[in-house]
Amino acid sequence: MTTRSKELPANSRRHASPRREHAAADKRKQRAESDAQHLVRRWRDAVPNDRTAHLVKDSTRALVRALQMRLTEYDVSFGHWTFLRILWVSDGLTQRELSREAGVMEPTTFAALKAMEARGYVVRRQLAGNRRKVHIFLTAQGRALKRRLVPLAEEVNRIAVRGVAAADIVATRRTLLAVLVNLARDELQSLGRILDLADKASRAGRAKVKAQRS
Repeated sequence: MTTRSKELPANSRRHASPRREHAAADKRKQRAESDAQHLVRRWRDAVPNDRTAHLVKDSTRALVRALQMRLTEYDVSFGHWTFLRILWVSDGLTQRELSREAGVMEPTTFAALKAMEARGYVVRRQLAGNRRKVHIFLTAQGRALKRRLVPLAEEVNRIAVRGVAAADIVATRRTLLAVLVNLARDELQSLGRILDLADKASRAGRAKVKAQRS
C-alpha cells in the first residue's frame, strides 16, 4: 500500500488483496497507455490541424484524468475536488454561489454536497437573518485535505508542461486568456441579439392584439 493510502481514514481504505489491486492497477495502466498513444497519433498524424476547441477539450480531459488517478488514492472524486478547491478559497458560499463558481447546475451541486457532507468534508448551515439561503462550510477534515490534495494538482501541472519552454508556457496562458475574453464578449453579444429579437417579437405580438381589438 502506498504512503498516501496509509494516511487515509480506516473506513475509506480499500480492502482488496494486494494481488488484485496490482492486477487492476496494471490493467488501468495498459488502458491509459493505449488511450494516450491513440490520442497522440490522432493529433500528430490524423488531424494535426483540427479545430482548437477539440485540442483544448482533449488536453483538459487528459489533465482531469491525471489528477483523478491521484485523487483516487485519497478516495476523493474529481467532482468533490472541484468544490473543495473553491471552498478552500471562499468558505461559506451559498449553494447557488458554489454552483456558479463550479459552472454546474444546482441539482448537481446538491448531490455532490450531500455526498461530501456524508464523508465529513462539509457542513450545510443557515445563517441568522436569512433562513432561505444554505451556506456551505468546510469541516476540519475538509480543510485538512488541502495540504494533501493541492500538491497533487501542482504535480499534474508540472508534468503537463514538462519540456516546454517557459516562454511557450507564458504564450499559451496568454492565448487561452484571450480565448476566454473573446468568447465571453461573443456570449454577451449573442445574448443581446436574443433579447432584441424577443423584444421585437413581444412588440409585434402586442401590436397584433391591439389591431385585432380595434
